[in-house]
Amino acid sequence: MTGADGGLFWKNKALAEMSEEEWESLCDGCGKCCLVGLEDEDTGEIYLTDVACKLLDGRTCRCKDYLNRKAFVPDCVKLTPENVPTLSWLPRTCAYRLVHEGRDLYPWHPLLTGDPESVHAANVSVRGKTRPEGRMKTRHLIKRITRWE
Repeated sequence: MTGADGGLFWKNKALAEMSEEEWESLCDGCGKCCLVGLEDEDTGEIYLTDVACKLLDGRTCRCKDYLNRKAFVPDCVKLTPENVPTLSWLPRTCAYRLVHEGRDLYPWHPLLTGDPESVHAANVSVRGKTRPEGRMKTRHLIKRITRWE
């Protein structure tokens, strides 16, 4: 998607300047922000597990009910231009993080390839690599910590 000036909008606009359509198109569909994370109380470091939010579709890596997600998952974090800089758990490949930091999108990003499957083909999504969220105690979640690229 290019901007009205013919340029790549994410290179020419700050997050807060983007239209809703541009904002939503930044999501690469990796699904990593929908994983259950654990925070180390001593260091504040976040560890992601392979346990996915109950609304994450493990095949598409998209929310099953995006518009109404807060009704089903009250602690779901809606990304905004204001909170992106503060969310240390966003993946290093996250386009929102990259744009905020003034960095380029990865070559597999769907905005660059024109193909929403490119994130999966590059093996950077959680497609087929998660288990659904259930009533799991912290000690069991600790065993599910996964190193995601």
